[in-house]
Amino acid sequence: MTSAISEVDFHCEKNNEAHRTDEISTERLIVRRGQSFLLTLHSSSGQSLDTNNLELTVQTGPDPSEDLGTKSVFGVSGKSLSKKPWFAKVEETSPSVTLAIISHDFASIGEYTLSVKTQPGQRSHSAGTFVLLFNPWCTEDWVHLDNEEKRQEYVINEEGLLYRGTSDYITDVAWDFGQFEEDILDICLKILDLNPNCLDNAAKDLSSRCDPIYVGRVVSAMINCNGDKGVLQGNWGSTFTGGVAPSHWNGSVDILRRWRDSDYCPVKYGQCWVFGAVMCTVMRCLGIPCRTVTNFQSAHDTHGNLLIDQYYTANGVDPAKSDDSIWNYHVWVEAWMKRPDLPGEPFYDGWQVLDPTPQELSEGAYCCGPAPVKAIHEGHTDLKYDLPFVFAEVNADWVGWKIMADGSKKKIKMNTVAVGKNISTKSVGSDSRQDITANYKYPEGTAEEREAFKEALRRINQLSEPDYSTRAPSPPPAKISVKIEEKSKPVNGKDIELVIQLLSPTPQNLLFFAYAQAMLYNSKLESNIWSEENEIQLLANEALTVPFQIPFSKYGSHLKGNNSIKVTALVADKENTDELYMAERNIVPANPPFSIFVIGKPKQFKVSAAIIKFENPLSVPLKDCRITISGSGLLKQPVKTG
Repeated sequence: MTSAISEVDFHCEKNNEAHRTDEISTERLIVRRGQSFLLTLHSSSGQSLDTNNLELTVQTGPDPSEDLGTKSVFGVSGKSLSKKPWFAKVEETSPSVTLAIISHDFASIGEYTLSVKTQPGQRSHSAGTFVLLFNPWCTEDWVHLDNEEKRQEYVINEEGLLYRGTSDYITDVAWDFGQFEEDILDICLKILDLNPNCLDNAAKDLSSRCDPIYVGRVVSAMINCNGDKGVLQGNWGSTFTGGVAPSHWNGSVDILRRWRDSDYCPVKYGQCWVFGAVMCTVMRCLGIPCRTVTNFQSAHDTHGNLLIDQYYTANGVDPAKSDDSIWNYHVWVEAWMKRPDLPGEPFYDGWQVLDPTPQELSEGAYCCGPAPVKAIHEGHTDLKYDLPFVFAEVNADWVGWKIMADGSKKKIKMNTVAVGKNISTKSVGSDSRQDITANYKYPEGTAEEREAFKEALRRINQLSEPDYSTRAPSPPPAKISVKIEEKSKPVNGKDIELVIQLLSPTPQNLLFFAYAQAMLYNSKLESNIWSEENEIQLLANEALTVPFQIPFSKYGSHLKGNNSIKVTALVADKENTDELYMAERNIVPANPPFSIFVIGKPKQFKVSAAIIKFENPLSVPLKDCRITISGSGLLKQPVKTG
């Protein structure tokens, strides 16, 4: 009599704990590739199963194929017919059989079905489904990270910090990634299933999900909705009718659930830090080590020449919109993986820039990366993916032009150190900020940094020497030094106190212009706030300090959400106004902090109470206020009060 299988025990609780997925669920099997998991086959007859005849099949996707690596047929003898073989070995027989199943370390991630045959030619017994994830604990997995503390931070940690503000005043924002909330895994897998590649050729897409490079590009494209059924719709204006202002989000879970619950319509609205934080959630959920990174003074180079051009008239207002821009900050993510697709590997292994904010097309899709951080550091801009664009974000040169009366341009200022400041991420195991600028470039002003810049130009142009033919010569050294300084840290609700410092080696009769304009964090100017014009006399080698104040009554109504203030100071020789000297400073008034106090000693599985304290800095009451509270493992969904 041939024994049949009556039941299959997936040992979900034990396996998930061993695979560090038990925080997602213990009711379903979720395992990581390249690591064994237990499976017990119970005999319907009470007789022992013949392990020599057992045949197991795992498969994923609508058209599983052994040639494509989305199907594997194997027995307990170790024999496998697949290109990416799975294996099984007997752990125990009594008369049930407990097997240790070992997936291939380059198997495609996703949901699998498992079936078992007890005899050749017999009908398979459907055992059920399980989910396979990337495995940073497996040395052969391309996402392997050889440090447990970092794995805990970049894969397991559900809470994090994002950095915003300016390079002078960096503020942190708490974010709930929530990658282990139970329904998030299925949402992340749905993101993969709805990507255009999968809709066009599911078999090929499922086969490619073995590769974290491919998965990273897919996720980067699917977090934004440009050109696909992605998660978030961007909005870089100052009105957010029909959606949520980007500054009001404080976690990824609510966003991902809204996307699912709306039948996969884009959630309104996102900006760079929201796009980056949601991508970080998805990558960590799938098992790829990931962190958010903020680049202050982040350049957007639309021409691919590593130059950021900005234009001015005598009064300091841009006469026309420039395609190039420098954002106060820009947030992307770094994912940890090997890069065997690049020459010189393993040099390019490690952190890779991936950017889900829709800015420029990359191979027909609004995605960016993965771009090796090491390649950015060395100026290796001829490698994939999107190296010139990312290199410019952290190390482009800035050029200021004056538009003359006849329409011609005159270079008035050049700055090789204006871009890429205080590149920041959360430290491992603490809430302190880690400055990782040195990962992206050599110290500014060094010969190594300039050589890396020239190398980037050489590789872009594919020439032995950089092509400077389209580059106007640098302007002569400025005769007058102009600087804008803050007397104290600007606070939203308070008047802003500034000074402009002027210095010249010779006496000067000057026309002085100062302007303040409301500006979005991506450098888009919204409205004029304040201006001042004077004639001043500057003595030789004697610093002149010009104090001025921007009252809250002037700027308060112009700041909406994440707005900042651009202050521009220009001085011109009274006798020759073609000689123009300038300084700019971006100011982001800090919002007053919240304080949270827990009442009593919190206990697991018990209701706890807390007090949230906020002090209004204004002389008038605040109306229609709302506080949103969220926390993975603490609240099932965000709580809104007010």
